[in-house]
Amino acid sequence: MIEDKSTAESLGSTRTYGQVRCMNPSCTSRITPQPGQTTAKCPKCGSEWRIFWVKAGFPRVRGPVWETSLKMANAKWDALTDKKEEK
Repeated sequence: MIEDKSTAESLGSTRTYGQVRCMNPSCTSRITPQPGQTTAKCPKCGSEWRIFWVKAGFPRVRGPVWETSLKMANAKWDALTDKKEEK
């Protein structure tokens, strides 16, 4: 049976309001921030994002929480330099 939906209608049925995607290129899982929350942490990769609320129930990612990003980057750098020293 073929449904008579337009492209916009079919895409609208798959929208996930109240959620944002993790902006980490290797992750892209969905994050569900609590209403009014200004930061949200990805449960999968640990990246933390600043959240902006366009309207109630409609969050958007504003950018990374720099302190968390810096800690994660330093930890990765330390792990890489330790591996190089072992060789």
